[in-house]
Amino acid sequence: MIQAKNLSKHFGAQDLFDNVSFQLGSRERIGLVGRNGSGKSTLFKLILKELTPDGGEIAIPKGYRLGALEQHIHFTKPTVLEECVQVLNPEDFRDHEAEKILFGLGFTDEDLLKDPKSFSGGYQIRINLTKVLLQEPNLLLLDEPTNYLDIVSVRWLKGFLKNFPGEIMIITHDREFMDDVVTHTMGLHRRQLKKIKGDTAKFYEQIIQDEEMYEKTRGNLDKKRKEMEAFVERFKAKASKAAQAQSRMKALEKMSTMDKLADVDNLGFKFRFVECPGKQIAEVKNLSFSYPDKKEDILFHGVSFPINREDRIGIIGKNGKGKSTLLNVIGGILPANTGKINFHPSAQVGHFGQTNINRLNMENTIAEEIQAENADLTISGVRNICGTMMFEGDLAKKKIKVLSGGERARVLLGKILAKPANLLLLDEPTNHLDMESIESLTEEIGNFPGAVIVVTHSEIMLRNLATKLVIFHNGSAEFFNGTYDDFLEKIGWESEEVKPKNNGKKKLTLAEIKQRKAEISVERAKLTKPIKEEIERLELEITTNESLLLRIQAELEKAATNQEMQKLTDFTHAVGKLNSIIESSFEKLTNQSENLNFIEVKYDKELKALE
Repeated sequence: MIQAKNLSKHFGAQDLFDNVSFQLGSRERIGLVGRNGSGKSTLFKLILKELTPDGGEIAIPKGYRLGALEQHIHFTKPTVLEECVQVLNPEDFRDHEAEKILFGLGFTDEDLLKDPKSFSGGYQIRINLTKVLLQEPNLLLLDEPTNYLDIVSVRWLKGFLKNFPGEIMIITHDREFMDDVVTHTMGLHRRQLKKIKGDTAKFYEQIIQDEEMYEKTRGNLDKKRKEMEAFVERFKAKASKAAQAQSRMKALEKMSTMDKLADVDNLGFKFRFVECPGKQIAEVKNLSFSYPDKKEDILFHGVSFPINREDRIGIIGKNGKGKSTLLNVIGGILPANTGKINFHPSAQVGHFGQTNINRLNMENTIAEEIQAENADLTISGVRNICGTMMFEGDLAKKKIKVLSGGERARVLLGKILAKPANLLLLDEPTNHLDMESIESLTEEIGNFPGAVIVVTHSEIMLRNLATKLVIFHNGSAEFFNGTYDDFLEKIGWESEEVKPKNNGKKKLTLAEIKQRKAEISVERAKLTKPIKEEIERLELEITTNESLLLRIQAELEKAATNQEMQKLTDFTHAVGKLNSIIESSFEKLTNQSENLNFIEVKYDKELKALE
């Protein structure tokens, strides 16, 4: 178990978090969420002792082993397999485990004997991921592990982590991946840390409830303060009321203040749509492609499909098979070997991809780069787009060459927003975005009146958007007129076809299913009954104490009006004590509600698995 107490960390004038505490229990799998720049990766570095906190401490038991996904590449062995197994003890004969992980992450038999330095950056990160998974640390720290994975590898990693014997902390922008793996969600929000049992949806629901309660309490407090200030202002010069006014003034001085919650910035997305009168924006006909120096290595052949208005087409498959290349051919960046794309005369394309990021003018400022995309944009329009991409004010004057990879990706998104289009080509648009920004982007893509073709490893984005697919599998690319779930049901990934749906378990008879459902219902009722009773008791206790609080506050007002100082003191003390009791009850109620939800979700999944 790891325990952090009163942690604080700042960089210059920026406070990341202040006086936060948490503990990591046995077999807990925690998803760490928060906006970009909130301090998630910094917290990992504090746990790994790569950074020192400005306050507080992190207690790690002696002999407790930490393992983290390294972004730094440093290979010393001649083959991929040797590079991976070197992390094992010499007497630990587990080469087969290394092979199993490497195959799961998309390597082939031939790849295992290749020089690890010969692979792309994404595959080199996969080698690092293999090494840390092989070590089986007590705590596995994974910062954006899916960034360089394809859908098949993401699905494999998800299954691996579910069976991991130790503790896990994950940072990822892939919400579905996180929710499928974690037991708890912990978030950095407004420089504070909150941990709950459950998934991200439950966490954000709790944040909303907490902030609504805060604002309600703040509003009541402000109203009370204004009433007391008005009383003092009205009667401070009146002899008969002077003592009461003085008493109210003293009460005002002791009254706590609650600041209004600051608005939280979101990346804003609003694509500029230009009408295309035809039903069909473009048609892809018999496209084939291979790179000039690898003529024999044909990435795709004979690919054909229509692109109609409001189409949402997902391009899916393993990395390195041609997904981005197909998008670049459609976007006119690469020439096809054979075939063509017939565009409607009114077609206008907006293209987001790594190739386009590399084509940004390094000497331009952010504002100049966005202006270059649309000469008709006013200065105000450019500033608005810069602001929605979180480059407010003077930040828009920064040159492209000094920006990070994530910032450059945001500039390119800004360029897409600046350009009128009716066909969007998006290559992994969610990389470098946080969960809130991804939700905003996904919603805007869904609302876009034109057509969208997207390459993504995010299954949640595919499920929310894609109505058609281009699938790279079995050595070819084919058009599929259906959703991602339709594909999984009717075709599925070839690497998963060998796995029976029941994972090798004996198929239950209807009678056995009925019996098991009854057993699950009994188990759930046995666990949830005392929790529900405790929730009911706490709710009654809170209601009773809130009623009592109202009565005491009325007596407090009366004592203040009558200048009964002893009663004023006693009632003030009683109000404070009762507020503490109510707050404690609310905390217990929250914990019990979380426990109940966790149990209900667990047994709901078991029941669903029997259907």
